[in-house]
Amino acid sequence: MSQVDKNSVRKQFQLHEKDTGSSDVQVAVLTKRIEHLTEHLKENTKDHNSRRGLIKMVNNRRTLLDYLKRTQEPRYQALLKELSLRR
Repeated sequence: MSQVDKNSVRKQFQLHEKDTGSSDVQVAVLTKRIEHLTEHLKENTKDHNSRRGLIKMVNNRRTLLDYLKRTQEPRYQALLKELSLRR
């Protein structure tokens, strides 16, 4: 995932102009990275190191989503809807 892609995702999900690390932004960037890595693993089925990284990213995203649900339920629901995540 290139820096340009990350910046466009950040701009879409940031809460204010200088926001780069809120839970919303982190979940969105992780989601895009997970999608990219999933495509890579479809072609390279024996790449177990990348698979391990994918599992770590999914767990990290899950932790961030749990935190967001616990603290900011409306933002959590809006984020799930915008990223088309199941829950």
